[in-house]
This record gives sequence, C-alpha cells and structure tokens, in this order.
Amino acid sequence: MNRCLITTAVALMALSTVATARGLRCALVPKAMNNPFFDQARDGCYKAASELLDVECYYIGPAEHTEIEQIQIVQDLISQGVDGIAVSPSNAPAMGKALRRARAAGIAVITWDSDLLESDKANRTTYVGTKNYDIGVNLAQLATKMKPRGGSVCLQTGGASAANHNERLQGIRDTLGGMSGTTSPGKALTGQKGWTEVDGCPLITDDDNAKAVQGLADILNKYNDLDVCISTGGFTQWSNNAYRQAIAPHRGRMDQGELIFVAADTLPMQMQQLRAGASHGQVGQRPFEMGYKAMYILKDIKAGKKVDDPINTGLDVCDQSNASSCLAH
Repeated sequence: MNRCLITTAVALMALSTVATARGLRCALVPKAMNNPFFDQARDGCYKAASELLDVECYYIGPAEHTEIEQIQIVQDLISQGVDGIAVSPSNAPAMGKALRRARAAGIAVITWDSDLLESDKANRTTYVGTKNYDIGVNLAQLATKMKPRGGSVCLQTGGASAANHNERLQGIRDTLGGMSGTTSPGKALTGQKGWTEVDGCPLITDDDNAKAVQGLADILNKYNDLDVCISTGGFTQWSNNAYRQAIAPHRGRMDQGELIFVAADTLPMQMQQLRAGASHGQVGQRPFEMGYKAMYILKDIKAGKKVDDPINTGLDVCDQSNASSCLAH
C-alpha cells in the first residue's frame, strides 16, 4: 500500500475522513506547488513516508505563489486536526500569527526552507533547511571572484515578505559591501567597495517564473553595461527556453565575463545552463533532504523527543570550473 498521498486544496476536505489508525497525518506545505524546487521537497517527503510505517505525507499548498491562500491552507489543516505541519512561509509575519493556533492545538510545527521572524519562532519547534544568510554570502563571493573591483549590480528576489529571501539579500549586501551588524534585508549598495545597485532593483518576482524572466530581460535591456545580476532563487531559470531567450542578446558579454549572472539553487535545468555557459555560478540547497527530514522530525516531536534548532541541510557552491562534480554529496 502506497502511504504517500498527493493532495491539493480540494483534498483538504478528505483529511477529516482518514482513519487515525493509519498513523500520524503530517503536512508539508510549500510556497507553491507549481515549482520545481518544491517538487524535490515533495519527493523527499514521500520517500520518508514510504520508510515510516506510521506517518502519512500530505503535500499541499497554493498552486501558485499566493500568500493569503497559503495561510488559509494552514488554517484549514489546523481545523482538520492534523498531527504535524511543516511549512515554508511565504509571508513570515502572517504565518507566525497563524501558527500560534497550531501550537495551542498540540500540533507539531516546524518550518523548512524559509523561517519565521525571530519574534515568532516560539510558534514552531525547529527550522530545517539552509542558513539563508549564507546563500547570500556565497552568491556574493562568486560575484566578487569574477568582478573583484566591483561594479553595477541588480539583485533579484522572491516575495517581499519572505524571510528566507530577505536574509539572502542581507548576506549579498553585507558581503559585497564589507558590512556587518545589519538587519535583513540590508540596505541598497551605493558604492561600498565599488558596488552600486542600479535603479529598479531588487526585482521582486513572487517566485513567478514569467515575472522573473520578464524582469531580468527588462533590466538587461535598460542597462546594457550592467556588470552583475544576482538572483536569490532559481525562478528566472526554471523555464529553460524562456531564460535562454532573455539572455540571448547578452550572451556575448556573458561569454567575455563582462556580464556575470549567479543564482541560488542547483536544479537540473540550472546545472545544464551553468555547464553551457548560460550562467556563471549556482549556490544550491538540498530541498529533497528538507522534505525527507521534515517527516522524521515531526514524528520525533510528537513522540516527545528533543530536536535541534535549527537543522542545517547544507549548501553546494558551483561555478563553471566544478559544475560536473559540485553536487557529488
């Protein structure tokens, strides 16, 4: 019997009819289900459920990146009385408030990929995923390796209220500008250590591929002498053909190292682009491991076991020189 259940928002109604004898009902809630990054976390969740005889993995979230819908889904899960919720908050402040009710109801709660604000972390037991600030640090280090004297830069990010992307922006800005003691998401660079952010950036994508590609194309056409573009997520690269078309007019500058593009994540299409010279660097997370560990952690919490906080799943730093080996872990 396959213990891995694929669920959509409609299937929430069916949760109340699932016999409790089947074990713990644990939900993995992404920012959006139409997202190749979160697909890998889903697969990890299903893998864990296939190993655990007393845990069901319910993968459920908004079809597209919609903050209000994600909150509603979590509220519905709480009303249905699930045993555990692992959520990647799109809107950290709003999700922090929603999860107070889950903890009060005795539901095991963790975050993954993106965490709550510091003031709300008591509403979850732990966070499993990447130290997001370090993603920004490594993206900036890749950029400075190729542009040691600095230059003009455009940053591209996800949702404006997403804590993980704001932490990555902070890491980028701190590292490029040689700063410390800042607060997320940091302040725009205005010449620190030779780096200046161009007007119109950071580009807000809301994790939407089409919006991300169009934003990149527009900024590259507006600033035909831009030195660096850094993306805090893989949204621009998810649609391989659209991304390659957007950068096609600028491939000459990219090939000469005049225009540098680095981005977070190391999904298969992104690594193909890196090997083909369509990007210069990728800083990868491990979403499969996040989804996989989430189920084991929720089970441990329900069993009354102590778990570490946070639980770091690590990073992979790739450029064109190690593209064939950087993911061998």
